[in-house]
Amino acid sequence: MHIHILGICGTFMGSMAVLAKELGHHVTGSDANVYPPMSTQLEAQGIQLTQGYDPAQLDPAPDLVVIGNAMSRGNPAVEYVLNKGLPYVSGPQWLADHVLRGRWVLAVAGTHGKTTTSSMLAWVLEHAGMSPGFLIGGVPQNFSVSARLGGTPFFVIEADEYDSAFFDKRSKFVHYGPRTAILNNLEFDHADIFPDLPAIERQFHHLVRTIPSEGLVIHPTTEPALQRVIEMGCWTPVQTTGAGGQWQVKLLSEDGSKFEVLFEGVAQGVVEWDMTGQHNVANALATLAAARHVGVVPSMGIAALSAFKSVKRRMEKVAEVRGITIYDDFAHHPTAIATTLDGLRKKIGDAPLIAIIEPRSNSMKLGAHRDGLPESVVDADQVIWYAPANLGWDLAGTAALCTVPSIVSDSLEGIIERVKSQAQPGTHVVIMSNGGFGGLHGKLAEALQ
Repeated sequence: MHIHILGICGTFMGSMAVLAKELGHHVTGSDANVYPPMSTQLEAQGIQLTQGYDPAQLDPAPDLVVIGNAMSRGNPAVEYVLNKGLPYVSGPQWLADHVLRGRWVLAVAGTHGKTTTSSMLAWVLEHAGMSPGFLIGGVPQNFSVSARLGGTPFFVIEADEYDSAFFDKRSKFVHYGPRTAILNNLEFDHADIFPDLPAIERQFHHLVRTIPSEGLVIHPTTEPALQRVIEMGCWTPVQTTGAGGQWQVKLLSEDGSKFEVLFEGVAQGVVEWDMTGQHNVANALATLAAARHVGVVPSMGIAALSAFKSVKRRMEKVAEVRGITIYDDFAHHPTAIATTLDGLRKKIGDAPLIAIIEPRSNSMKLGAHRDGLPESVVDADQVIWYAPANLGWDLAGTAALCTVPSIVSDSLEGIIERVKSQAQPGTHVVIMSNGGFGGLHGKLAEALQ
């Protein structure tokens, strides 16, 4: 059948498109902003992309329109679908009906680390010969594709708490029916759809309600919000990670690149890998717990993690020019910014570190995280904040509260000039945004030549 996807370049919808094509459907799609890595992945898969939402793209009518959660009433293509009575569905619902039904779903939920942990888990199962299917909101470098059907009942999914569609305000993950669920962490985010943290906790509890009593819930001991979620009612066995949990680590290097794993007090082996940061050590523990639930012994999981390559746009080294190293990172929440910079600082020691941050997520644009931003950048030597034209709060006021030198720039050219004047050989530059940032990474590398 011909499936047309509105909002196809979102990480979830683009991955869903890959699965629909693999199932044999003719897949097309459109988006307002077509940019890598999703656009290049879709083009490589032979999926035709249209820029914009002109209703002409829906004539002749496809058999089904899948509507992404970025679409709202008033969008010309959405109005056309409704006026013509074309059949439509949300992405998570389509996935549940056509891909996940009857499979052993391993879901990874949480405010931070979903993409990285999902990638780790898919890789550990792959390494163990289990050929899992997966849908991940990024491109894991061990696979070079963000989604596939797989050859066994096992399916790993990044389980997002964002809403499903303009006509279905439940969190996406309520559709997935996991048997194994990782709840990584839980903080306030998505201020455009959730009024407060308790509202997100309720959605997480809706997820917990769907997990069978023969399943498994995995969560860290250090997250009070997740503890509250479990206390609302849990009918499934639980395993915990971190201090006081069944799964613990002994750090063998300060930056998290080497650590020993313990399960119920018994040493299972040592992970030595290219990743850094306490957050990735925590992601690894949850991964090993989930993999064990489907039969991967910890020693085998540890061997797989030691061969794990990170996800594109997660502290991805994109260039090294004249001794200056440039990284691309997806962090767009104060906690993620802080843990990422902490991991890099521990890795590079006293080397100069410049952070360039675009407050681009909906929560950032609404100013929901502004109070946490000054504290989040303490591990950088200096910070360049990008102020887009549509930011509705005083970024300069926030930058002034930083304890490290901070400036605000309203142009990419201004950012590039600043870095050129400050960076010396040995400097590390981290660009943090959940969007394409106007191709800043490539432009900066070119300018530094």
